[in-house]
Amino acid sequence: MSKRDYYEVLGVNRDASDEEIKKAYRKLAMKHHPDRNPDNPKAEEHFKEAKSAYEILSDGQKRSAYDQYGHAGVEQGAGGGFGGGAGGFSDAFGDIFGDIFGGGRSRSNVHRGADLQYNLEITLEEAARGTETKIRIPTQEECGTCHGSGAKPGTQPTTCTTCGGHGQVRMQQGFFSIQQTCPKCHGSGKIVASPCADCHGVGRVKRQKTLSVKIPAGVDTGDRIRLSGEGEAGVNGGPTGDLYVVIHLKKHSVFERDHNDLHCEMPISYTVAALGGEIEIPTLEGHAKIKIPAETQTGRVFRLRGKGIQGVRTHAPGDLLCHVQIETPVSLTERQKELLRELETLSQEDDARHNPKARSFMDKVKAFFG
Repeated sequence: MSKRDYYEVLGVNRDASDEEIKKAYRKLAMKHHPDRNPDNPKAEEHFKEAKSAYEILSDGQKRSAYDQYGHAGVEQGAGGGFGGGAGGFSDAFGDIFGDIFGGGRSRSNVHRGADLQYNLEITLEEAARGTETKIRIPTQEECGTCHGSGAKPGTQPTTCTTCGGHGQVRMQQGFFSIQQTCPKCHGSGKIVASPCADCHGVGRVKRQKTLSVKIPAGVDTGDRIRLSGEGEAGVNGGPTGDLYVVIHLKKHSVFERDHNDLHCEMPISYTVAALGGEIEIPTLEGHAKIKIPAETQTGRVFRLRGKGIQGVRTHAPGDLLCHVQIETPVSLTERQKELLRELETLSQEDDARHNPKARSFMDKVKAFFG
């Protein structure tokens, strides 16, 4: 009986990627495994067929020979059969559960150092103009005594006999083979019989280091500055991690930042609000003057173009928005009170003209109550 085309068996195209072939095989293996189909005598045959196809198509050289010569080109290595040992169902899913429980058999024990984060508070002025500051951070550096090996000078770490240096051990649970971190070497693949006195066998030591950080103009809260290679040292000679400086702006006494715009509240007297005038307001560069038109109401916003902050990723600065707040006078003298009462009396003679908002509001109240 002639064998079916291996691509047809797995249900993939001839240009399928390795990942597509693996995914198709996993699906068929789960579907046709005899333990899941005890009443289906053909299940084991389908499983063997899928396994044979996968063994050929997952191997680059065998797949190339199969593509050129068909089954005749791989007859010696086409293999088949089913069992619980090597090449059985457990191997089919070893990489699936290895990814979940700690990695595959040949995973490297060299690891990149951890990234670090430093929260830096700066003033609004420093954020607007840019600055340079120094920070002091705790970190893990490679031990200078053992040069990261963790072993006492003159000795070397030995290969873990439990995992054979892989850092992973395989555990059989039914027909599943699950890989877990080696309990003896804790995934390093090495045993340090004579630990270094300075790092106690870890290969890294705690240090405090001072770094200079350049803050670009326009940064805002939440922006990150990356200092490459200033994180923790790698494990077993792995690369060093990075340091991320996260910017936080301190609360300002005058301005409130909204992206690249600045907001401030400016109190004015009720006479300036009524009669109009000119007031001086603060900006990050100094002072500026704005004209207050007569009959200005509280809450009115005056916009000064280009008096905000130029962000890191923008070409033009934002605006300064001045929110006018009319201040009620306090600590009045008797003469001032007398004049205000006189003004109130005169205003009541034509209330609708002098206080249109109050008059409109009272009309609405009267209409509401019928």
